[in-house]
Amino acid sequence: MSCTTSPQLRLLILRWPQRAPFSSCSSSSSSAAGSNHIFSDKFCRFPILSLQRIDCSLNIIDFSRRNRSAAMCFRSFVAQEESAEAISVKYEESNGISTKECIHRYEDRDGDRSNVVVDPSFDIDLKERKRKFGSFVSAAAAAARLFRTIIRGRRRIPGGVQMNAALITCLLVFLLAFDWYSWWTARLPLQPFQFSRTFLISAALSGFAGWLYVPIVNKMRIHQVLREEGPRSHSSKRGTPTMGGLFFIPIGIAVAGKIANYNSSLVFGSVLATLAFAAIGLIDDLLSYIKGHNYGLPGWIKFSLQAAVGACFSFCLNWVNISMPSNMNLSVHLPQPFGLLYLGKYYLALTTFCFAAMSNGVNLTDGLDGLAGGVAAWAFIGMSVAVLAISPELSIFGASMAGACVGFLFHNRYKASIFMGDTGSLGLGGALASMASCTGMFLPLFISSGIFVMEVLSVIVQVLFMKVTRKLYGVRRRVFRMSPIHHHFELCGYKEPVIVASAYFISCILALIAGYIGIIST
Repeated sequence: MSCTTSPQLRLLILRWPQRAPFSSCSSSSSSAAGSNHIFSDKFCRFPILSLQRIDCSLNIIDFSRRNRSAAMCFRSFVAQEESAEAISVKYEESNGISTKECIHRYEDRDGDRSNVVVDPSFDIDLKERKRKFGSFVSAAAAAARLFRTIIRGRRRIPGGVQMNAALITCLLVFLLAFDWYSWWTARLPLQPFQFSRTFLISAALSGFAGWLYVPIVNKMRIHQVLREEGPRSHSSKRGTPTMGGLFFIPIGIAVAGKIANYNSSLVFGSVLATLAFAAIGLIDDLLSYIKGHNYGLPGWIKFSLQAAVGACFSFCLNWVNISMPSNMNLSVHLPQPFGLLYLGKYYLALTTFCFAAMSNGVNLTDGLDGLAGGVAAWAFIGMSVAVLAISPELSIFGASMAGACVGFLFHNRYKASIFMGDTGSLGLGGALASMASCTGMFLPLFISSGIFVMEVLSVIVQVLFMKVTRKLYGVRRRVFRMSPIHHHFELCGYKEPVIVASAYFISCILALIAGYIGIIST
């Protein structure tokens, strides 16, 4: 007796490969045996799936329920058999040996079965290979992985480390050329490589001191208080330790005093001015920490203290009457055809303005990780070249302060582990202004500190434009999205390391120009 299969059952059977058309099934043994030829050899290895166990009275739901486990075994078997070659190739690539794939078929009591046997044959002895070439292969593989990760950018070296390495390399090349000029060309009474040695010693000591200082400040919870109107992206910097100027500015002063000797009146005056401005910044940082907001000293009090220290410094210069070559007291050095320009009492006003402008310029620039420290390092190098012919000891002071800034950058690079605070920014500004005031090199100072000047001008323009538009239109309008100008670039979509690297490049060019103008002006 025959029965016609349902459409669902016929559709299930036709899914398997190597099948013939099927129209009916019989309950007799002959029809069951003939139906086995419909399926492939692989399919017949699973008798549960053959028609000899299928009752035509069963519906498709009962059939799928009974044979679900057998169908899963069948799929797993076919996948293993078809991927045997791929497994062999993978085994060969991972172990470095040649393999032979042998598929043995055997008969057992239950029926026809297949088994895949991977028979590895070693072409060489792995132990002998490891003994002979193990060290060389391991070193070559490690070098290749490092090169591949750097080139492909999968694991990039952090941007702050790259900028620090580039900055130190450029500064060392610049200082070595400066040493060659000062020793072999200018024939000044200096030891060989004195500027580069001073720079390296100060940078090493400052970097080492930072490793000791940062955990102490962090444990004391002396953290930076961010201003509320700052960019939202700076919220991640909340809780970063501050007052980093307490460890790198004294190191720069100590190294300069040890090498250049404090007996030089110019170096002694610059050290006093640096410490005075650092003390003003320390008071501001302490008040900010006590009050719990970003505003420590009121603005007018801070500016008055800066102007007072600058005025005292300028009066001391006039009163002490420091002897300098070519009668350069109270005179500004300009390149030819201007030459030496005597200012008299106006020199004192220019000195006071210079101190206030430089200290506030560095303070305003200290808004991104590594920005103020790197720009200040280039400014000190430019000033060191400019004042070399007038005072070699003051030039060594500048090289030492540049090294201290670079040592601080090891901890202030992106992302910063400590900020310099007003203690560091005001101290650096006072040191730069004192170098120019003692030698009359104001033009090289403003050129080498071009980034600081640009930051101050951006704030002045923004404030004046907002006040004027409020009076004219009743609504405040802005020139920049936010001042200082580095925040404007940040809000325009530029990433923080890109802005800092661009500032480093511009400062390098400006330092070269300032050094050249200082050389031709003396």
